[in-house]
Amino acid sequence: MKVKVSRKAHFNAAHRLYRPDWSFEKNDAVFGKCNNPRFHGHNYDLIVSVTGKIDPETGYVMDMKQLKDLIKAEVEDALDHKNLNVEVPEFKALNPTAENIAVVIFNKLRPHIDPSKELEIVLYETPRNFVTYSG
Repeated sequence: MKVKVSRKAHFNAAHRLYRPDWSFEKNDAVFGKCNNPRFHGHNYDLIVSVTGKIDPETGYVMDMKQLKDLIKAEVEDALDHKNLNVEVPEFKALNPTAENIAVVIFNKLRPHIDPSKELEIVLYETPRNFVTYSG
């Protein structure tokens, strides 16, 4: 029997969607308002889910306090109130789309979670736009 446990988190960050190898016009055509050279921000909501077997000793799939601390250390401290393009090394050469942010978050958390357990990231860029990544 497998059970999924989830922790919700939140961070604010600015970004600009663009490719430096494209003209401003092409970036504008593809990314629209998200290509603003002065950047723009989002209030991101994050749901991190871990799926696995319940430990018969603890009754946990994963200790939620441990998951909370891991999200704070690996995600919130790294991304909250940052300009993703400028201040976050993973996005120096990677366009910080919601899709890429979700993958970066997954890659930051995956090494710290028991490999026998599944990890899923759901990232809301707006209340209506979200992406899901599970490796």
